[in-house]
Amino acid sequence: MEKVWLKSYPEGVPAEVDVHEFKSLGALVDNSVKHYRERIAYINMGATLTYGQLDELSRQFGAYLQSVLKLPRGARIAIMMPNVLQYPVAMIGALRAGYVVVNCNPLYTPRELEHQLKDSGAEAIVILENFAQTLQHSIAGTAVRHVVMARMGDLFGFPKGALVNFVVKYVKKMVPAWHLPQVTNFNAALARGAAAKLQPVEIGHDDIAFLQYTGGTTGVSKGAMLTHGNILANLTQAHAWIKPAVREGQELVVTALPLYHIFALTANCFTFIKIGATNLLITNPRDIPGFVGEMAKYPFSVLIGVNTLFNALLNNAAFTALDFSNLKVTLGGGMSVQKAVADRWKKVTGKPLLEAYGLTETSPAATINPLNLPDFNGTIGLPISSTEVVIRDDDGHDLPLGKPGELCVRGPQVMKGYYQRPEETARVFMEDGFLRTGDIAVMDDRGFVRIVDRKKDMILVSGFNVYPNEVEDVVALHPGVLEVAALGIPDERSGEAVKIFVVKKDPALTAQELIAHCRESLTGYKVPHFVEFRDELPKSNVGKILRRALRDDVPAA
Repeated sequence: MEKVWLKSYPEGVPAEVDVHEFKSLGALVDNSVKHYRERIAYINMGATLTYGQLDELSRQFGAYLQSVLKLPRGARIAIMMPNVLQYPVAMIGALRAGYVVVNCNPLYTPRELEHQLKDSGAEAIVILENFAQTLQHSIAGTAVRHVVMARMGDLFGFPKGALVNFVVKYVKKMVPAWHLPQVTNFNAALARGAAAKLQPVEIGHDDIAFLQYTGGTTGVSKGAMLTHGNILANLTQAHAWIKPAVREGQELVVTALPLYHIFALTANCFTFIKIGATNLLITNPRDIPGFVGEMAKYPFSVLIGVNTLFNALLNNAAFTALDFSNLKVTLGGGMSVQKAVADRWKKVTGKPLLEAYGLTETSPAATINPLNLPDFNGTIGLPISSTEVVIRDDDGHDLPLGKPGELCVRGPQVMKGYYQRPEETARVFMEDGFLRTGDIAVMDDRGFVRIVDRKKDMILVSGFNVYPNEVEDVVALHPGVLEVAALGIPDERSGEAVKIFVVKKDPALTAQELIAHCRESLTGYKVPHFVEFRDELPKSNVGKILRRALRDDVPAA
């Protein structure tokens, strides 16, 4: 295989990286808390946590799991929290103590949470009180024997923490009534752990660090087994990519994407722990005015997000008035970045919005655009260091450059497999170790990869392939459109026809205007036949528009 992408690498980015710099994620943390002890690691709603405090508190929590709960090495610890200070303390404490972290989306329904707890075999859960009622309706029949309950302001200190907890529970009424037996308060768990001592555990690259659940929008949610080696490899690869643009011990990264999601977990959390950065945690990114208000307080230099988040920020007047002089890196992933959003981002901030690509199964980064690009280029970038990418047909044969096929990835960041699902694992891995991504892509002669679309989302109109991303990009260029999703619906004449779901920016926008707009840029069979206006579009926990949820509303043929 000729790695044509290497000739397009920016200066200073190596073809291969040393993935063995640290033996475990705990060793990475040990190194950072030693070198950046006095620097602020996290900011959340005005409260701060230094690297030294992160060291001490995570040790206390790990010691609590080891010595008080007496959980065996490798036990599963579920964590169900948004971006609050307790999350990194609990997550890092569990990893340092030799446990496997099971990240749970706080917005899960009882059914979804029960499935994940049962499937993972989690024996303990750390949960924010706001979501305790969900656990109450899920815990029966699971292996969970220990519940650690956190409250929003637990680590804020007195009296601020007490005030925050009072307002959240009694003023804003954000904590539904719940009843669970044998619950330990998060601060009490830390106090009990402080009386013990974190015992060293031998952990290597092959040990599982996370059971990261995925596939909930395409079938039964399954746990991707991500090892310490997988995450360490990916954060090392990401660091090699951004190293020319960032300074150790001096950056502030805005973390609005949830840390329980693999994108923020690796990109925001671990990659920036490595360089001693400060993480500004946004607990509720859907509150755009509050989010922008937090950004206004700090000289942020890195922002990582998804297209819908960037779009929402751009439509907030206060955001456009922020100081962007310190901004160095804006990276979009999780879903396709639309050209209309990227172009407006550059106009407002003066900095390019660059796209990256990855999957939960690749920890997540597989390709990233060079940071020295002046403008958005419509691609997902180049395969990152120590990563191989091929484009293959349905029979598993390599396709030539410029020919669309399934994007397949091989590298040290690729998961061990799906937990207790050997058939599913075998289905996504090829004999030579390449992972099938399910995405249709093309690679040009410079090595840049462009996603054509998800294989399963492709629309077939009279035998012609129509890719929803292309239609959505064109629709999004209309100034009256806020958000859009495209999919195929049954059609007697052509098999399928294109339908778009649109959230208006301009209340006067009509379906006829949009169709006429599309005819200017799309060939006939790609032009939407149907337009449905919605007040909002269904989204995943990280803001990705869920075409499946829209498809479920469409009657079958």
